[in-house]
Amino acid sequence: MKINRRKFLSTFATAAAAISSRLAPAVAASAPSKLASDPRRPQFHLLPARNWMNDPNGPIYWRGHYHMFFQYNPNAAVWGDMHWAHAISPDMIHWSHLPVALAPTPNGPDADGCFSGAAVVNNGTPTFLYTGVAKAPESEATLRDGHNIFRETQLYATSSDPGLRTWTKRATPVIEAPPKGMAVTGFRDPAPWREPSLAGGAWLMAVGSGTREHGGCILLYKSSDLETWEYLHVVAGGAATGGNTANPVDSGDMWECPDLFPLGNKHVLIYSTQGKVFWKTGVLDPQELLFHQEQSGVLDYGSFYAPKTQLDKSGNRILWGWIQETRPEAEYSASGWSGLMSLPRTLTMGQDGRLKISVDPAVEKLRKHEQKLHLTAKSTGPGNKELQSTERLKDACGEILCVVNPNEPFTLDLLDTSQHSEAPPNPTVATTDAVAAQVSLISLRYSHANPGELVVDRQRMPIHLAANEPLQLHFYIDGSVIELFVNNQVTCTKRFYYPGPTAPGIAVSITGKQSDISRLSLWQLTPISKDRLTT
Repeated sequence: MKINRRKFLSTFATAAAAISSRLAPAVAASAPSKLASDPRRPQFHLLPARNWMNDPNGPIYWRGHYHMFFQYNPNAAVWGDMHWAHAISPDMIHWSHLPVALAPTPNGPDADGCFSGAAVVNNGTPTFLYTGVAKAPESEATLRDGHNIFRETQLYATSSDPGLRTWTKRATPVIEAPPKGMAVTGFRDPAPWREPSLAGGAWLMAVGSGTREHGGCILLYKSSDLETWEYLHVVAGGAATGGNTANPVDSGDMWECPDLFPLGNKHVLIYSTQGKVFWKTGVLDPQELLFHQEQSGVLDYGSFYAPKTQLDKSGNRILWGWIQETRPEAEYSASGWSGLMSLPRTLTMGQDGRLKISVDPAVEKLRKHEQKLHLTAKSTGPGNKELQSTERLKDACGEILCVVNPNEPFTLDLLDTSQHSEAPPNPTVATTDAVAAQVSLISLRYSHANPGELVVDRQRMPIHLAANEPLQLHFYIDGSVIELFVNNQVTCTKRFYYPGPTAPGIAVSITGKQSDISRLSLWQLTPISKDRLTT
């Protein structure tokens, strides 16, 4: 199911009684004992103790700690009533939840929601730039998604609290409206940065936008103090899609959650639209301040959206993303929780000018001892070459690494080895005879007939392997999510669900030559919470 992340409380206001009855079981399900025993809740990813979360907002390293803020509904496990939740970590892995950092101000410019934004440090002061929404007449609205009619403005808040627990909002917007004469399809998610090529360390800021006539685009602003902003121009944009969707994000005529930053000797632009996240690498012209694209791709081919980057304590560029639910709303509402944060992903620039993505090495501290998986041939028919690991990943909580130089067609499946009493709601069923009786949580296929792609379930993901470069498949499995990284080039985030009170054991199934596999390792990972409620 495609989630409309901008659907708001007004959607529910007309059916309050129906919602109350529907959420009645969710209230019971969200009791601590129920949440703590839900095996689908991840054990080493960041998520709130209960209720709905979405976009990462304003991740920042400040005074020896990492602070993560994210979109949060404190009242239910469905989208609505957007606040900024707050968590803190010494290492980007182990988190502690803190009180909500931002809440809507009645009758203020964010009266109907504190939408996404960023955190920066300006002259020693931590500062938020974020989008506030408030109901508005049609003539003044910038957000029309088929459910809501809102005015979006760019807002400003600062903190003098060393722990960033309290924030002081400026009463009026720093940017009240889109550029004059521009009939925008949206105007949100500010992303400021200091641009090294500008004299005096001036700030630039990307804002997500678009028009029906010209398609999705990124607006560029300039400031010396983060409060007075000058609109410059469209820094990057697409083409009109001709789509006739109620929500212009669905058609690509609105680009949201932009991030534009220097990396290596290039610049990177990331934005979200049409249910996907796209990246572009290229050059930001220091004179014209226009982004010139050189390479592009999809950031993640699965359930991953609205990412945000930050610099870690060593200056590395770290990316976070919202991992969505893919089960029906009624199911996650009743479960009492929805969504989680991705693992921290380190971004680097490849020699070919393409973006490279890997899990941050900090995750390795969760590893228990490494197990070398042993593969046993399964006799399921003449000529069948299927191999299956004798070891199992327990409790759906761990890491698997496979390095292979396939000289013939190669397949890999992660198998649910549990004996469920009923079929899971959304399995990918493997097609090989050997695993026909077991559920494949994720299926990978590679063939020399198409060396530039890897098929994951039914999706074709492009890969760029040098001569004799092995295929490296890195999986992180946690409760109901798989994060897959392929040669630090391409990623796919997969959700999987199952009935019952127990997380499945997971085995590896491979077809191909065993001699082609140079490494097949498994690590159980240590949970960061003893009860799945807090971190």
